[in-house]
Amino acid sequence: MRNLLAIAIIFLCSSCINQRVDLIVHHAQIYTVNNEFATAEALAVQDGKIIAIGTNDDILKEYKSDSVVDAKGAAVYPGFIDAHAHFLGYGQALYAVDLMFVPNWEEAITRVKNFAAKHPGKGWIKGRGWDQNRFPGKQFPTNAELNALFPDRPVLLERVDGHASIANDFALQLAGVKPGQTIEGGQFTMQNGKLTGLLVDNAVGVVEKMVPEATQNDYKDWLTLAQQNCFATGLTTITDCGLSPEDIDQVDALQKSNDLKMRLYVMLSDKPASYTSKYFTGGGYVTDRLMVKGVKVYGDGALGSRGACLLQPYSDKAAWSGFLLSSPAHFDSVAAKLINTDFQMCTHAIGDSANRTILNVYAKYLKGKNDKRWRIEHAQIVNPSDFHLFGDNSIVPSVQPTHGTSDMYWAGDRLGAERLKGGYAYKQLLEQNNWLPLGTDFPVEEINPFKTFLAAVARQDSKGFPAGGFQMENALTREQTIKGMTIWAAKANRMEKQVGSLEIGKKADFIILDKDLMKVTTDSILKVKVLKTYLNGERVF
Repeated sequence: MRNLLAIAIIFLCSSCINQRVDLIVHHAQIYTVNNEFATAEALAVQDGKIIAIGTNDDILKEYKSDSVVDAKGAAVYPGFIDAHAHFLGYGQALYAVDLMFVPNWEEAITRVKNFAAKHPGKGWIKGRGWDQNRFPGKQFPTNAELNALFPDRPVLLERVDGHASIANDFALQLAGVKPGQTIEGGQFTMQNGKLTGLLVDNAVGVVEKMVPEATQNDYKDWLTLAQQNCFATGLTTITDCGLSPEDIDQVDALQKSNDLKMRLYVMLSDKPASYTSKYFTGGGYVTDRLMVKGVKVYGDGALGSRGACLLQPYSDKAAWSGFLLSSPAHFDSVAAKLINTDFQMCTHAIGDSANRTILNVYAKYLKGKNDKRWRIEHAQIVNPSDFHLFGDNSIVPSVQPTHGTSDMYWAGDRLGAERLKGGYAYKQLLEQNNWLPLGTDFPVEEINPFKTFLAAVARQDSKGFPAGGFQMENALTREQTIKGMTIWAAKANRMEKQVGSLEIGKKADFIILDKDLMKVTTDSILKVKVLKTYLNGERVF
């Protein structure tokens, strides 16, 4: 690592001595995350941007401010950027039944009952977070208990990955779902000739569309609470993957009223209404805190619910290989629509078959090296013969390190040992383009960026398991991980000229930590605390 003081990126002149600025931070260990990954001691902010960065003596000599922060040697990093998340979905989950980490279905039912008691009436009960892989026997639940408890109140409980849900019979009846009903890219699960309530992938939407539309106040509640929690973890920019034009209208209005300050990169949902909306027909939408320049497409489902599309059958389910959520012809049509625009095609692909399908569609239109920055979200299981397609066509794999440490307990059961080697292969993916954006996919995972850091560097979960790390051949270095959480995440969103590093002319989005991530021991990574979070030079936490 080079020291910033040796490369002199601060330019001083006699005319700027004692120049008044909005904010000065000094006596810090500042990681600029510039091209040299250089460090500095102090910085000055004016009108939301960094105007100088260098030594304590230089900054304190040349600039004055009514707002001066003595960091007392603390580490300062660019604000963390989550390259793949569901910000609105997380906010909604904060107002639903929290089913994260429930150890069994009985506990899930108890939480639903408690929620219903606090929210009486006939309105929908929604929840999120259950994972049958945590249950004894790892079997999917049915809706029997929900039917007994709520015979005349609709219930819809989403699996942790968002690719399956349990609906009670009343909700199924409202949606008109019948036994034996089929749908492309989804399943209405049956047992002994009856619906079990388990909905997989596209089947979820059939029931979900019956939920009443949200109000303006709902959006405000969801998004402001989500923002508060995210700022507390050091997040200053979030990629929200797949919103409707109506959702974006609400986000934009809340930002303009200054209720919502979080910087967002938003992908439009791959729905007909998106392509006729002003956000697409106008060539995108950009404000100081909002960029809409991507389209989120779904290739397949999730590995946990066996909806991921594999080249060969699941190791733990004979003759079953998952499925694509749309036909290859649909993916081709989206690529054809986007190739002559500035929009990024951003496609969810988990299984090796889905990744191969999308990689080949992309390659057909990208035709080699380019700067379109089309993305594959997750790139979770990749056949060894397909990795080169990322690098050959400058395709960006957008990955979530905590998926690896969450799935490692059962992914081998789904895939077998040999196929697992091509899973969660972050170092191999990094080598394709020499940069790799990192995210969490929250609320599928927790919003905590420090868990991302631990999972990428040590390949361990919050329990410190496994002691030697999960498939350590694909671990990232600390510097690579910080870049993945800052400048590379910004680059994946085409925002690297505005955010992602602490350099003159960029937005003053930065965080102050109580411990230095580049130096702290592995077992102390999750003990690191965010002391302060700044966005546009304004302290937001």
